[in-house]
Amino acid sequence: MRFAFSIFVGAVLLIGPAAAQTGDKAIPTTTISLGTATPGGGFPLYGNAFAEVMNAADTQLTIAPRNTKGSNENIPLLEKGELDLALVAGEPAYEAFAGIGRAPARLKILTAIYSNPGMFVVRADSPYKTIHDLVGQPVAFGARGSGLPILARYVLDGIGLKQDEDFKAIYLDRAGDGPAMVDDGRVAALWGAGIGWPGFAAVASSASGARFIAPSSEEIARIRAKHSFLKPLTVPAGSYPKQTEPIASLGSWSFVLTREDLPDDVAYRLAKTLHGAEVTFCKKLAQACETTAVNTVAAAPKPELIHPGVMKYFREIGVVK
Repeated sequence: MRFAFSIFVGAVLLIGPAAAQTGDKAIPTTTISLGTATPGGGFPLYGNAFAEVMNAADTQLTIAPRNTKGSNENIPLLEKGELDLALVAGEPAYEAFAGIGRAPARLKILTAIYSNPGMFVVRADSPYKTIHDLVGQPVAFGARGSGLPILARYVLDGIGLKQDEDFKAIYLDRAGDGPAMVDDGRVAALWGAGIGWPGFAAVASSASGARFIAPSSEEIARIRAKHSFLKPLTVPAGSYPKQTEPIASLGSWSFVLTREDLPDDVAYRLAKTLHGAEVTFCKKLAQACETTAVNTVAAAPKPELIHPGVMKYFREIGVVK
C-alpha cells in the first residue's frame, strides 16, 4: 500500500514517539510496500528478512514485502507509484538511471543491499569447467523479469558470446525452479549471482553437489574493458556448501530503490532504522552484512541518486560531509 498523502505520513511519523511516551491512543502503523521478485530467489529471501528486522526495530512502520517478477517489473511499478520501495539488481538500475533503452529513471536509492558476483553452477559430476564449455548447452539464466539475465548478457558480451544465440537460453517463471533443473539434467547450468544466493545453495546442498564456473582472470579483464561499470568481486570460501576456495568474478551492487516522491522524512526514518539495526540484520542473513551506510555511498553510481532524506542521515552520522 503506497502512501496516499505525504503530509499525513510525515505527521504520523513525527508524532508517533510522543504519543507512545504519553500513553495517548496508539497511532496506526504506516504500511510501506516493498517489491521483491519471484519465490525461490535471493530478493524474496532478503526482502522478507529486511521487513522482519525493520518492523521489529520500528513498531510504527510496517514493511510489507510483495512478490513481483523482479527488477524489470519493480522499476515501472515504482515509477507509477504502485510500490514505495523495491529491490532492483545493479544492471537494471544502471540502465534505468543512465536512460539506456528508455528515458532516465527519476527514482532514488535507499540503500545498497549486497554485491552480486555472477557465475554459473553445474553438477559436480558434469564435464563443464569453463564458460565456453557451456556454449550450445541448455542454460537457465534466471527468472523472466529479474536482473540476473541482464548481468549475464553483459558478462557474456564482454567475452564475445551472445546469450540467446550461443546457448539454449531458458528463462524461468519462478527463480526457485532452477536448481531442480540442474539436478535432473534438464539444463547444463544455472546462472546466478550473489553470496548466499538460494539457487546456488540448493544445488550445492543436493546429492550431486556443485561446481561453480566464473569468468577467468583474462575474461574478467576483457569484460571490464568493454563494460567498466562491472566491478571485480569475490565469493568468499565457505559461502556455499563444500566451496573450499574463494571464487573471483565480477558484477555490481543491488539496491533498494524508492519511488521519486517518497517524502524526505520517511526516507530519513527508514535509513535511521535500517542502519541502526545493521548488526541484527547481519546476524539474521549473511548477505545482509553488506547492507551498510558506507557501502551505499561507495556503490551509488552518483551521490545525487541517493535519496535526500537518506543523505541527511548519512551527514548526521559522518558517512558523508
